[in-house]
Amino acid sequence: MVAADSARAYNHGMGRIIRRIFIIIPAVALEALWIFALLTWLRPWAGLLATLLSVLAVIFVLYLVTKPDEVTYRILWLLIILSAPIPGALLYLLFGNKRTTRPLRRALEANPLLPDADDGEAMASLAADDHRLAETLGYIGGIAGFHVHRCPHVRYYPLGDGMFPDMLAEMEKASRFIFLEYFIIEGGEMWDAMVSVLARKAAEGVSVKVLYDDVGSIATYSGKEVRRLWSQGIECVPFNPLVFIKGTLNYRDHRKMLIIDGRVVFSGGINLADEYINRKARFGHWKDIGFRMEGKAVADYMRMFVQFWNSFTRNRIADDVLISPDYDDTDTEGYVLSYYDSPLRTKAASNELFIELLSQAREYAWFYTPYLILGDKLTDALTRAAVRGVDVRIIMPGIPDKKLVYRLSRSFYPVLAASGVRIFEYTPGFVHAKASVIDDRICTIGTVNLDYRSLFLHFENNSVFCGSPILKDLKEDYLATQALCREAIPGKAYRLTFRRWLVDGILRLFAPLC
Repeated sequence: MVAADSARAYNHGMGRIIRRIFIIIPAVALEALWIFALLTWLRPWAGLLATLLSVLAVIFVLYLVTKPDEVTYRILWLLIILSAPIPGALLYLLFGNKRTTRPLRRALEANPLLPDADDGEAMASLAADDHRLAETLGYIGGIAGFHVHRCPHVRYYPLGDGMFPDMLAEMEKASRFIFLEYFIIEGGEMWDAMVSVLARKAAEGVSVKVLYDDVGSIATYSGKEVRRLWSQGIECVPFNPLVFIKGTLNYRDHRKMLIIDGRVVFSGGINLADEYINRKARFGHWKDIGFRMEGKAVADYMRMFVQFWNSFTRNRIADDVLISPDYDDTDTEGYVLSYYDSPLRTKAASNELFIELLSQAREYAWFYTPYLILGDKLTDALTRAAVRGVDVRIIMPGIPDKKLVYRLSRSFYPVLAASGVRIFEYTPGFVHAKASVIDDRICTIGTVNLDYRSLFLHFENNSVFCGSPILKDLKEDYLATQALCREAIPGKAYRLTFRRWLVDGILRLFAPLC
């Protein structure tokens, strides 16, 4: 039965992947037709037409140069367009130009974030404690439309294994609603156990809504399985369904959240599949982290979910869903800013956040990430911090899930190591955690990888904790994890051979596509 399910998921996924590959065929065919026409029907005017095409290509290049995108991203498209003007321009207009986000932008603008009842007290208090940090969080909150709150009760989970039972227990307590939004859903022990609870709760009258990313679950979840959920009273909708030659293809919902009755939220890097709770070994031991948060700050995650659900589905959630139970927030300690990233904005919130925090770091800045594909500004921020004496560390996987992306991630090692950044690889298996902890005063936990897609092209969610006890838990877990790692470049400079330099250069050029 398991083998049959795996084969079915594989065949389903491969079919959709093949359809995605066919997206580029019209552009390539157009270039071939153009070359054929120049050699036959248009041969008398070939010189004039080639000159005209070159002029148009230069104009297109000037347009790209003036855009505020990351330098590597612009260089990639410049090379593509100059090498093959017709298909290059077509592919850019379809997939590389943020004008293609218009359908998503229109949907979100028609359903803005619900208002946040913030009185500014938490921000004023943080500013009195640390004015510079308050400026940073105000800047990030301003980009994303969220505010700093007093940090409520938070529990840290060093593994999905420990978070999963608590997720089930809280779902059992639901009386009003259960909202789930995830990048990957796959049938198995984890998801089947959750569906059992969700179906029972739906039968009791609890509103159950599931939003998942269509491409993220391309090989693991099908329309048939979605229909099965609807038959059990569970509303399930894919985000941004994969459609042939669709300009919004690159913009995925990578967010992960489970919200119950507006009183508790679970988030972090953990998707809904068995490897995330180590019931299935795909790449050794799966190291992922998450958190459980209560209190008024849960409303920010509700605002995120409600906006997306109302923007991309037909069954709207009423605005009064944000009327949450009464909380005793007198036991709060520290502050929290929860927000989501969006490729529709001119500034990438998490990229800006990490650059800001690295510029303020004094003693250390430690990061968890499964992928390391950085833009120029964040690379510069990491190296600058290390050069001025900050202890900068990055924990990466020891066993890769995608070998090409792993090789590409390693191409960033030389410049980082040369500046004093220490990189560790988790020998027991794969690290999927996305977090940072800085100077015992601030940490971040969410869905944001240190790669181009996560920082610039995906919808992500992230929480920034300041002065909260969760910092201590994350720091202790980081040190315990590092003890299981090998240092990628142990105490010596990275030996950069010509072959490695050549391969690294090619991979770095195509980094924005990975």
